[in-house]
Amino acid sequence: MSSDVRRNALLLAGSLVCNSGMFQLAAALSSLTLVAVTGITGILGLGPAIFLAAGGLSAGPAGRLMDRVGRMPVIRGAFLAGAIGCGTVAGGCELVSGAVVALGLALVGGAASIVLLARAAAAEMFAPARRARGMSFVLFAAVSGAIWGPVLFGPLFAHRSMMADGLVWPWLLGIPFMVAGFAVSSFVAPDPKEIAARYPAERAGEIAPLGRILRRPGVPTALIAAVASFAVMAGVMNLAGYMAVGRGHHEGDVFTMISLHIVGMYGLVLVVGDLIDRFGRRLALSGGLALMAVSNAALAWLVGVWGMSIALLGLGLGWNFSYVAATTQLVSLTSPSERGRLVGFSDLLSSLVAASIALLGGLVYTASGAAVLSLCAAALAALPAVWLAARFRYNPPPADAPSAAFS
Repeated sequence: MSSDVRRNALLLAGSLVCNSGMFQLAAALSSLTLVAVTGITGILGLGPAIFLAAGGLSAGPAGRLMDRVGRMPVIRGAFLAGAIGCGTVAGGCELVSGAVVALGLALVGGAASIVLLARAAAAEMFAPARRARGMSFVLFAAVSGAIWGPVLFGPLFAHRSMMADGLVWPWLLGIPFMVAGFAVSSFVAPDPKEIAARYPAERAGEIAPLGRILRRPGVPTALIAAVASFAVMAGVMNLAGYMAVGRGHHEGDVFTMISLHIVGMYGLVLVVGDLIDRFGRRLALSGGLALMAVSNAALAWLVGVWGMSIALLGLGLGWNFSYVAATTQLVSLTSPSERGRLVGFSDLLSSLVAASIALLGGLVYTASGAAVLSLCAAALAALPAVWLAARFRYNPPPADAPSAAFS
């Protein structure tokens, strides 16, 4: 690993440490905030839906812009937009304005989705045979979000009202996290896209349009897995806070659950990256989705704080396997000037489907309760897992061709 790759990887990891603070805040509060401001419990899925839909609509254009101007200018801009978004949500809580809160959630969601594109920027800096490892190294930094919850956010909520005025200061805490992320990301140089172009194995020649890229062998399967894993995970995660409060748990307990969920998402990502590089990506995709299905089903019966926390831990770990494998494959099948638009398109679909799940999930929860919602989410993860497993043909990937096991 060259010195500039090592340095950039550490800086990207540091920026995701900052992003993880805002991410946990939004995951725990997005479903609660809009309900607290409007007083309408039937729209509990609308806050997460706005957050996720805005992220999806931002990721596609951001990916294409990254292909033109580089990765880091876009990521830095996203951190600034996230800071503005947190302030806007806080302002909406102070003004008791649902429209202002919705605008702020859209800004925060768009920023979070664009910053997450840093995972592809991290992967492309490493040699093709080690990209899952490279991505996992940077994503591991996001496990720090599990620390922010019990250390900072949990105590903050211990004696705070869940009315609109009680949510102003919690959302303002997101601003310094985003400003710090901008500062750290400003030191990343050279741009990861420039580093990726050094590898002779990168696809050369004409830059293909998105339609042709989507028809390449391996791309549709990876895309389906990426969309399914992210959408189910994000949809359930953003409703988990309201589910917990509905089961009689304290608002501060939500951060314990989300913290363990983030540990599942990122805590073992270094080990996961090595396992994916060693055993191939399709096995990680189907196995990860299967674990997500089991974890979602468990939420129907595990109603205590620790029971829900363990189920959310499993949900995060399943996402870890499937999403890292899918993104690594998408990166491996594109050139530096193509992958921004493909990963951005993947994030667009993932976030829009996740927004739909959150919105419909809120209606299902209101009408039928947490058990039905959990079982529906389990089915949404199980179906693609079974489809991938049925198509699985295991071929151990050679060291110079990690995508060989993904056919």
